[in-house]
Amino acid sequence: MPITRRLTLIALAAALAGCATTATMPSTATVGAYRESIDLSGRLSVNYLKDGARESLNGNFNWAQRPDRTDVTLNSPLGQTIATIAVTPGEATLTQSGRAPRSAADIDGLTQQTLGWTLPVAGLRDWLQGYAVDEQGRRFAASPANNSVSTKDGWRLRFMSWQDDKAPQPMPRVINAERSAVGDIQDLQIRIVIDPAA
Repeated sequence: MPITRRLTLIALAAALAGCATTATMPSTATVGAYRESIDLSGRLSVNYLKDGARESLNGNFNWAQRPDRTDVTLNSPLGQTIATIAVTPGEATLTQSGRAPRSAADIDGLTQQTLGWTLPVAGLRDWLQGYAVDEQGRRFAASPANNSVSTKDGWRLRFMSWQDDKAPQPMPRVINAERSAVGDIQDLQIRIVIDPAA
């Protein structure tokens, strides 16, 4: 796998995990469907422009989220582990295959140290459950009838399909996220496909 694509996959995994340190957690009293502990797996694809060239990559992920920790494993399409991420309130650790772990106080800083730019998908801890914070800072709960939002940190989200679209607060199955620019990356497009619950 070319080094640029490998590093981008690692950055994406870091961004996925990074949500634990930056996301505003909803109150269970006001958002009854939100779960602070979830285990998910799925696939993701990334497309972007860098230095005028279109790049794309694909991978698989496993996501384990607890109130005080998020763990992400990112695998190549053939199943090799590319990176593991562990995020707690005070520390983020990124371990690339065959390399020593690197740690920082937050995942955005760790991504910056590792790759030279930050991919701040800070809301993904919410997105995977169909929630976001909109441009005005209001809580957004996605549904089949209300499936798109622009977030406070500049992402355009579209919840494309659902695990069970008849549930009171359905869990997403496919999420498209876009952003015009992130550092020297332009036209960033991320598609997340969440596997059905076992």
